Amino acid sequence: MLNMDMSQKVLINTQDAPWVASPSPSVFRKPLERTAAESGHTTSIVKYLAGASFKRHSHPCGEEILVLEGVFSDEEGDYPSGTYIRNPPGSSHTPFSQHGCTLLVKLNQFDERDLAVVRINTLNHGWRAGIGGLMVMPLYDFEHEHAALVKWPAGEQFQAHCHFGGEEVFVISGEFNDEHGRYPKYSWLRSPHMSQHQPFVEQETVIWVKTGHLYLAK
Repeated sequence: MLNMDMSQKVLINTQDAPWVASPSPSVFRKPLERTAAESGHTTSIVKYLAGASFKRHSHPCGEEILVLEGVFSDEEGDYPSGTYIRNPPGSSHTPFSQHGCTLLVKLNQFDERDLAVVRINTLNHGWRAGIGGLMVMPLYDFEHEHAALVKWPAGEQFQAHCHFGGEEVFVISGEFNDEHGRYPKYSWLRSPHMSQHQPFVEQETVIWVKTGHLYLAK
């Protein structure tokens, strides 16, 4: 097991983490949390080399992907950088990348009733005004779980707040900060149920954020 105590705060600067092998010789990973090496609850950064592919496989409890770089593909289509993907429990596909790509991937973390198929190209999706100077792009909601992109203008500071159900953040660009530290591009943070902080940025920053899902995490 790796980082599976959901009561603990976890911070990983994934740019400093080493790549490790996967079952495909042309696909590499940076594990962030997992219950087992090749199954169960898993969050990781995944890199497909040019021409890489995976055998057809299923997602017993769903798959969530954010394409960070390059173009990710399967038999249903091509998903460029900025695409947010949700494949529901019981789905299957044969993924590949013609020119290479880097992904944030979360496996086997869906409620069995969460059956929506989601494909959002965030580069062509609209932003909404949030609190203060923040801009928010809602991506998905299911009961207690909420996923979105949040764009922070340079110099923005958010009020101190508490995370009911926890919070997970991945820094897409810029640098995210709070009273506990500084989190550069491609940092991954997981903060437990009822944790608190007061975040701010010094430069324009975009984060992927998910809330409410850790309170009930097993």
